[in-house]
Amino acid sequence: MEATWPDSMVQTCVVHLIRAANRWVAYGDRKAVSAGLKKIYTAPTEQTALAALTEFEASELGEKYPQSVKVWRDAWDRFIPFLEFPPMARKVIYTTNSIESMNNELRKATRNRVQFTNDESAIKTLWLMICNIEDKRAAKRAKQGKWVAATSGRLIEGRRVTNWKQAINQMSVAYPDRFEPYL
Repeated sequence: MEATWPDSMVQTCVVHLIRAANRWVAYGDRKAVSAGLKKIYTAPTEQTALAALTEFEASELGEKYPQSVKVWRDAWDRFIPFLEFPPMARKVIYTTNSIESMNNELRKATRNRVQFTNDESAIKTLWLMICNIEDKRAAKRAKQGKWVAATSGRLIEGRRVTNWKQAINQMSVAYPDRFEPYL
């Protein structure tokens, strides 16, 4: 990532950190441990987050599950870029699950295609695959009775992320040089 896009900010997925921290936690303590960890990733600043981690480490649960604290300490340098984002943006970017899922679907779809005639054909193929994946996901949610809107004969997903407009507003103020060409 950083080699290809030197201006990019790389962060660890908060959901994966929580899961990794809970890996060694007894099932009955997972809610309490997760609640203690929530103080870390919802902290307004890096200093507050570090204080919350130190507080958790000194707590009864932190002493009972030192491996959970170690997970956060080991990933700290990759976690703190997350804290630089405004609150609404954090709600949108705290997990990479949807990105990983999409990448997995695209890999499955392109696995049998050994080569593309040119870059344009690869882009078109990927675009059509994305549309197909999004339609499948939207149809699945519609079947489950969750909200789906139909526009121009297509099912549209993407409605799951709440507060997206507030996140875009905050990010465009925080990173005007990156957003200005697209607004």
